[in-house]
Amino acid sequence: MHLVANFTFFQDTQTLLVAVIAVFLVGLSKGGLGGAFALMGVPILSLVMPPMQAAALLLPILLMMDGISVWTWRGWFDRTTLWYLLPPAMVGIVIGTLTAAITSESFVRLIVGLLALGFVVRMTVLRAGEQPRGQGRLSGAFWGAFAGFTSFVAHAGGPPFQVYALQLKLDPRLYTGTSVMFFAIVNLVKVAPYAALGHFETKTLASAAVMLPLAVVSTLLGAMIIKRINAQVFYPFMYAMLTLVGAKLVWDGVTAFWY
Repeated sequence: MHLVANFTFFQDTQTLLVAVIAVFLVGLSKGGLGGAFALMGVPILSLVMPPMQAAALLLPILLMMDGISVWTWRGWFDRTTLWYLLPPAMVGIVIGTLTAAITSESFVRLIVGLLALGFVVRMTVLRAGEQPRGQGRLSGAFWGAFAGFTSFVAHAGGPPFQVYALQLKLDPRLYTGTSVMFFAIVNLVKVAPYAALGHFETKTLASAAVMLPLAVVSTLLGAMIIKRINAQVFYPFMYAMLTLVGAKLVWDGVTAFWY
């Protein structure tokens, strides 16, 4: 433990254990097992380190997981969905970079959370049994840009992506692979502005490297589970995960303003 403490953020056993729990949950999510677990990463790590340090530590780990997920889900993605969402997402990242200094992360989380909960109500109560919706250029442009922006400023790009993609009712494997590809590209593009902000110091990269084996195992485990779920189980599960994500984001936003 003393050797690890010399070059990482893991100064004691408690910090290392908390990091293991956080990375394991995020890995399950990156493998395809819902976005709710991914949002637990920074809050759990924030129990033992400053939130900004926690977010900086997770980004290299997310990039590792993205590589594993892209390989695991290779060939399983919908090109049309990516075509409609990715270019606007790049615009959203640019906007996030330019407005980072004046954007309230708490407000962004609150808005995204409310949108996620509203979407779940609309799709599961008001439009239950509705046929899949087709691709839309305007809606793709809006939700893609929103996903890129919120991913950059608050690590909360999942709900905007889900609002667009869940309505398509793709095969579960196709949906998951498309999500994996989308966020792998978004996270890769975020590297340059994050590096410019000085987030990738030596200890950050060393701490991420220590977590690499767990990142691999948890991501593959998430993919293995989701590949065995059929559509009748997958979509109710995803709506449940989106509900948890929305509730968590609303809670984060409200409590930040309250305190």
